[in-house]
Amino acid sequence: MELWVRAVGVLGPGLDGWTATRAILAGLEPYSARPTKKPIPDVLPATERRRSGEASRLAIAVAQEAVSASRIPSQELATVFASSDGDGDITHKICGSLAGTDRDVSPTLFHNSVYNAPAGYWSIATGSRSGSTSVCAYDLSFAAGLLEAAVQVTVERQPVMLIASDLPFPAPLHAARPVDQSFAVALLLAPHEIGTPLMRWDITLEAYRTPTAWPSGPGNSLRNNPAARCLPLLAALAGGGSPIVSLDYLDHSSLVVACEV
Repeated sequence: MELWVRAVGVLGPGLDGWTATRAILAGLEPYSARPTKKPIPDVLPATERRRSGEASRLAIAVAQEAVSASRIPSQELATVFASSDGDGDITHKICGSLAGTDRDVSPTLFHNSVYNAPAGYWSIATGSRSGSTSVCAYDLSFAAGLLEAAVQVTVERQPVMLIASDLPFPAPLHAARPVDQSFAVALLLAPHEIGTPLMRWDITLEAYRTPTAWPSGPGNSLRNNPAARCLPLLAALAGGGSPIVSLDYLDHSSLVVACEV
C-alpha cells in the first residue's frame, strides 16, 4: 500500500507539538522529559469540554494540530482512533465504585470509558459525518490502527486521519499495566500528493522482522506506552531515523514501512 503523510500532531512528555518533536527527533534540539501537558481543545463546545475525559481531550488536541497543518477540512476526513487501554484514570474510578458498598457508577464516567468516546467527541467538535473506526489490539494497537487507516486510504482513495493515544493507570492497576506517561499522535494520510506532503510510505504486512529501535530520549520516557510505538516512524519523518521501519504486529508478523521523502 502506497500513501503520503500529509500532517502530524504530537503530544507527550517533553513533546509539545510536531514542530518541537521534529527538531528533537532530528537531533537539532535536546530532549527534556517533563509531564505531558493536559490540553483543553478549544474546538470542543463548552458543555462537551466539561464532560469529556482526558483521553478524548488528548486525542482531539493532536487531531486538531494535524488538521490545522494540513488545511484539509476536518468534516471531509474519515478517522481511525487506536488505543490499547483507553483512559486509565476513568477505569480506575469505575473499578473503585464497583468495589464500594453502593456500587453506583457515574454516567459521565461510564460514557467516557468506552473506546469510541474520543471519536464521538471529535464528530461533535467538528460536525463531521465521515466514517470513524475505533481499534484496540493491546500493545499492538498503533500498528493495527495504521494498517486499518492504510487499507481505507488505499481502497477509498480518500484522506484518513489516524489518532493513537494511551494514558497512565494509577495504583493499584499500574502494577498490572505500568504506563507512566500520556502520549498521543495524529497522522493525516492521503492516497496521493496533496499540497506539500512530509513523506511517502509503502506499507506491507510481512513475516516477523526485528522491530526498529526506538529513538533515545523520548523512547526512554515512553517505553511502556503502547501508542508511542509510532516513535520510529516519527523519527523517520523527522529525518533522523531508519528509512525502513518494522513494527510488531499480530500472529508473529510485522508491519513494514518504507519511508521516502
